[in-house]
Formats: sequence, structure tokens, C-alpha cells
Amino acid sequence: MNVREFLREYSRGDRNFAGVILHGTDLSYRQLSGIDLRQADLSGANLKGVDLTQANLRYANLANADLTNAVLSGAQLEEVNLVGAILTGAKLDGSSLIRADLQLADCAQADLQGANLSDAKLHRANLHQANLADACIEGVDVADLSLNDAAAIASGATHAAFATAGSVPV
Repeated sequence: MNVREFLREYSRGDRNFAGVILHGTDLSYRQLSGIDLRQADLSGANLKGVDLTQANLRYANLANADLTNAVLSGAQLEEVNLVGAILTGAKLDGSSLIRADLQLADCAQADLQGANLSDAKLHRANLHQANLADACIEGVDVADLSLNDAAAIASGATHAAFATAGSVPV
């Protein structure tokens, strides 16, 4: 399915695009709320400013995607691959990122308020000035986050049971 077909089907009311392959496509600033993109391949896609409110992205591949200022409020992102993704300024409030892989992701200034990041992988992720108020970060390994990032996590998150390499949880 190409981008034109995808957008045509979405505009006709179809919301089930589970498993679709849209690698490297440009869907920037599109309104795609409520869409089902389970197991979709959106790796390397331009998703700047896209509205994916309440979207189902479980098991999707968003590696190296640009989600700058994207809206993913209340989205289902369990076990999603966000390795190397750009999430600068993204709204992920109330989203579920359980076991999500955010290694090397740029989440600077992202809104993760109330998000569930249980067991998420954040190795070398950038969380500078991210809002983690009321976020659940149980089981998150903070070993390779900067001190500023770790302080931001510890000051605003709930259910904090950090795992750091070779140390006792804080």
C-alpha cells in the first residue's frame, strides 16, 4: 500500500491498518487519531506534527522515525520499537509505553505526564526537560541517562523502582 492509498482509505473511514508497511513515508501533520497501526512498519517515516491520539501502535516499528511535536496522547505503544526516533516536543501524555524500546531516542521536552513506561528500554535516551509527572517508570533502567535526566525522572514519576547497573534501586 502506498501513502496515497493509505490516506484515501483512512479518509473513507477505514481505521484498521495493522501490519501496513509505510517505511520512510511522509505523513507529517496528518490527522490519524484512533487508527490501528499494530505491527506496522513506519521506520524512518516523517511523522512530524502527526495526530495519533488514541492510536494503537502495539509492536509497531518506528525506529528512526521523526515524531517531532507529534500528538500520541492516550496511544497504545506497548513493545513499540522507537530506537533512534525523534520525539522532541511530542505529546505522549497518558500513553502506554510498556516494554517500549526507546534506546537512543530523543525525547527532549516530550510530555510523558501520566504515561506508563514500565520496563521500557531507555539506554542513552535523551529525556532533557521531559515532563514525567505521574509517569509509571517501574523497572526502567536509568544507567545511561544523564544526571539531569535522572533527576527529572525521580522528581516527577510515580511507582519509581529504578534498576541501575550494579546498584540498588533508588
